[in-house]
Amino acid sequence: MIRICSTEDVPKGTAISADVDGTPIALVHGEDGQFYAAYDECSHASVALSEGEVDGCTLECWLHGSRFDLRTGQPSGLPATEPVPVYPVEVRDGDIYLSLTPSNGVTR
Repeated sequence: MIRICSTEDVPKGTAISADVDGTPIALVHGEDGQFYAAYDECSHASVALSEGEVDGCTLECWLHGSRFDLRTGQPSGLPATEPVPVYPVEVRDGDIYLSLTPSNGVTR
């Protein structure tokens, strides 16, 4: 597991962009209080998902409105049809850690 940042760096209901060993990551503090990590690129239009809106456990792409479930990476609406990689996240002593092995088996 790789330390990304402090939990205080990601306010609830927001997403930030992080570069983890050359992999772009959208780190999200979901409205459910949990932290999630997804590949920071929409599978439809190749734009940063971290710039989108957080809604519950989904992240919406700002360009065309595709929404991705942060637990599974699956799109829940068009135009995206392909899932994005999602990564396991752990919170330890106020810090956020993640593994770069996708938990949903999707690779980029």
